[in-house]
Amino acid sequence: MRFSANISWLFPEVPDFPGRIKAASQSGFRAVEVAWPYATDRTLFKAALNTHRMSLVLLNTPPGNIEAGELGLAAVPGRQDEFRTGLNEAVSWASDLGCDRIHIMAGRVPLGLEHQFIEKEMEETFIENLQYAADILGQAGMVGLLEPINSLITEPRYFLNTPQHAASILQKVKRPNLKLQMDLYHWQIMGGNLTQNIKTYFPLIGHVQIAQIPHRNEPDSPGELNFMYLFDLLQDLGYQGYVGCEYKPQGKYNLTPNRTGKVYCTYECMHNYVAFLSHLSMPVTTYYYKCIIC
Repeated sequence: MRFSANISWLFPEVPDFPGRIKAASQSGFRAVEVAWPYATDRTLFKAALNTHRMSLVLLNTPPGNIEAGELGLAAVPGRQDEFRTGLNEAVSWASDLGCDRIHIMAGRVPLGLEHQFIEKEMEETFIENLQYAADILGQAGMVGLLEPINSLITEPRYFLNTPQHAASILQKVKRPNLKLQMDLYHWQIMGGNLTQNIKTYFPLIGHVQIAQIPHRNEPDSPGELNFMYLFDLLQDLGYQGYVGCEYKPQGKYNLTPNRTGKVYCTYECMHNYVAFLSHLSMPVTTYYYKCIIC
């Protein structure tokens, strides 16, 4: 099991992404992911990755105009040109930084419109843009990811809400380099039944993210989900990708980077040694899993 630090969420005490890459490295992570790095100097971002020998494993397509209430453009009718411009920017960043996965953000139902009245048009737009994106990403050797975001708590107007909807879109698009991004926080909120849903959609899963329910904090904080069980399930199914730590660190333990939790291979081979979760965010804990190499 390999973990990546989502530096858009973790290490909030550090003001910039290069600094958060350093903090992730000091905490034992060997990989990071990020939502939107585009306001950062790319040279500085890349230098931080190289200096600390970190891999970038995921980034998102640009959100559009956040101040106007946008959160992605892939399913928004009439914004195809802007989506393609943003996709090109994401691919440029990913190519330069050695990242092979891009989360293609569907976007919100436009203000003033009701979901049921524009759903068909948004789905048609989404499929059109995904087919285009899959071709562009395929040329670059990359994978595009679709993430359902819950509409009950986090994003009431987001177009793509459930794994069932995302899987149906993937079936219609029919591109092998498009996969599901499974955020267990969102999946639990939108129906739960995680064991069966993970097994059902496992062949489509290209990336995993984690946070505890209900407050989106550390996976080992009090909440609904048993992550030891879920990690074992993913490992038993043969998952070999990254698990992204995308949650709100509580920062209540006052731990230093040298006192984070650890993950060791069950066979003590040390192939899969990483610090688990965020420094300043969890009590000292040791976890054991069979690593991919063993």
